[in-house]
Parts: sequence; structure tokens; C-alpha cells
Amino acid sequence: MTDWSAIRTGIRTGWIARRNAVFANPRFQHWAARLPLIRRIARSRANGAFDLLAGFAYSQVLRAAVEGGLLDILRDGPIGAAEIARRMDLSEDAALTLLRAARSLMLAEEAGPDRWMLGEQGAVFAANPGVQAMIRHHRLLYADLADPLALLRRDRREPTDLSRFWTYAGALHGGAERGAQTSEYSQLMAASQHFVADEVLASVSFKGVRRLLDVGGGHGAFLTHIGAAWPHLELGLFDLPEVVETGKTVLADTFGSARVAGHPGNFFKDSIPQGYDMVSLIRILHDHDDAPVLALLGNIRASIAPGARLLIAEPMARIPGAEPMGEAFFGLYLWAMGSGRPRSPAEIIAMLTKAGFARARPVATAQPVNASVIIATA
Repeated sequence: MTDWSAIRTGIRTGWIARRNAVFANPRFQHWAARLPLIRRIARSRANGAFDLLAGFAYSQVLRAAVEGGLLDILRDGPIGAAEIARRMDLSEDAALTLLRAARSLMLAEEAGPDRWMLGEQGAVFAANPGVQAMIRHHRLLYADLADPLALLRRDRREPTDLSRFWTYAGALHGGAERGAQTSEYSQLMAASQHFVADEVLASVSFKGVRRLLDVGGGHGAFLTHIGAAWPHLELGLFDLPEVVETGKTVLADTFGSARVAGHPGNFFKDSIPQGYDMVSLIRILHDHDDAPVLALLGNIRASIAPGARLLIAEPMARIPGAEPMGEAFFGLYLWAMGSGRPRSPAEIIAMLTKAGFARARPVATAQPVNASVIIATA
């Protein structure tokens, strides 16, 4: 019997090897850079290669602009470099170095000689405190990635700066204590849930849904967005007892207690509340390893009626146009966090099938860098 899969793999392997040999040839690079028909392609590839080399420097320019308050200062613009330097406690030469770097990344823009204002990207970042919280948060990831091979060689049970943050701040968030890390945690949750909720609202209709249960829904950020857009929905929140207590209060204050139900429990150990025709998992699966994910999906399937649906929304791997976000960024982020991995829609659908769901399908989103969506039917 002919093994067509092996034949296809062999053909593709040979083609990739020949392509790489051609691209690596200096003569080809010299020729491609000068041939009008393919010069644009060659230039794009060269720019992409340099972006791989310089990406860390770009991210540090953004970090300096946020942490140093440059974006807030430029909101008052146009403003001169000397005043910017004074307000940032920098020398004028240092301020100009940062401003020019920020200009190249569209964070800053010079409206005239020494008249600095926000650039297009800078205006987006300056208008969203939650996004700025995410940028500040990445200092932990950068610290863990200072030696990427050491990070990859470590036992994942060993703590990192990133895993310590999520363990400590997450625990505080569920209790009575408050502090800088807890505030950052809250801002991160609000910003990231807002991005995901926007993608879900733009791609999924809740017209035929009567009762929605958000599993692992924290303090109700996702349900707040969905409930506001679809006022007919009855909302259920399932999370750890101390989290649900706060989340239910937040939701009840927004929508009224008659529209909201809180369900305390552990989604790995306890049965999922019944009577809901849609269950949502928002940025949950990629935080956990395969065995716990499969157990969670099986727990949900056993708890919902035939025909009920499961909505999964989170950044996913191998999404056309957003590949680096999935496996380069989130791959290393979750490795540093010590748990989970980004999965492709095909991998998640295979796990849903194994967990007993009758069918599942991906739903296209406008900004997959924020989230992709899968809907499964029991």
C-alpha cells in the first residue's frame, strides 16, 4: 500500500531544503536585490530578517516610552525636546535619542522643528491604560528571557519572575490584600478580557442563547461586556469561591441580581453548573497542560445537555497572519509561566472530539492577534 503521507512529506522536505539553499546563496541575494520584478519581495524579506534581530530593541523603546511617561508628555504636545528631557529627568541628547527611536516606530511624530507630538501608534497606546499595564508587565518576561536557553533548559516547576507574579498577584486578587502587583493584575485582566470580548462580539451571535455560563470567569470582565451587548442573556459565573463572591457583586451592581448567578467551585474537580445553553472558556485552555485541559473539556461535556454549546476564545497557534504571536510570543510566555502552551484550532478541536463533543468549528475573527474562536456542540 502506497504511503502517500510519507511521499508528500518527502517532497516537501526536499523543496524546503532546495529553497533554503537558494535563499542562503550570496549571489542569489545580490541578484534578487537588484532585479526590479522581485526587488520588493527581497527587500521585505531583508526587513523581516532585521526585525527579528532588532525586535528586542523595538520593545525596549516602547517600554521606555511607557515607563518614562513619554506618551503622557506627548499628549500635551507639540512640545520641545528640552522640556521633554526635563520632565523625564533625562539629558536633552538622551531625550532626542528616545524621541527619534519612537518616531521610527510611529510612537512619536515631529510636527515641525523641535515640535514633538504623539505618532499614530503612540496615540493608540496613550489612550489605553490597560495596554500600558501589559507593556509594563512584560518587564518580567524580558527578565526571564535574558538567557533564553537557560529558560528552556530549566525544570518548568522552578519559579521564574513571570510565574512568581501570577502566583502571588493572582492569589492576592482573590483575597482582601491589595498592592502594586494586584493593581497590575487587575489592569491586565481588564485589558486582555476587553480585547477578547470585542473579538467575540464581532464574530459570534448570542441571539439564540438564553443562559451563558463563563467558566473561570474571574471578576466577570468578559460577562460584563457580553451582558451589556446582549441584554436578554442570563449570566452565570463559575470560579473559586473567593473570586465568585466579588465577581457576582460586580455583575449584580451592573445588571441587577435577578440576571446574575454565582457558582463557586474548582473547574477541574467540581461539576459544572447545569441549565446553561452556552458555556464559555475565555483565555483558559492555553494556561494549562494537555492532561488538565482534556479533563476540563470532559467535565464540561458531562455537565451540559446535548445541543448546548461551548465557546472557546483565546490566542491560538498557527493562525494565518498571526503565527509569531501564537508560537513565538505565547509559546515562550507560557513556558516562562510554567504551565500551558498555545494550541492550534485543529489541536483544540481534536481534544474536543476526544472529550465527547459532537462537532466543533473555528470562527474567524478580525484580529486573531487578540483572540481566535472555536464553538463546539455537545
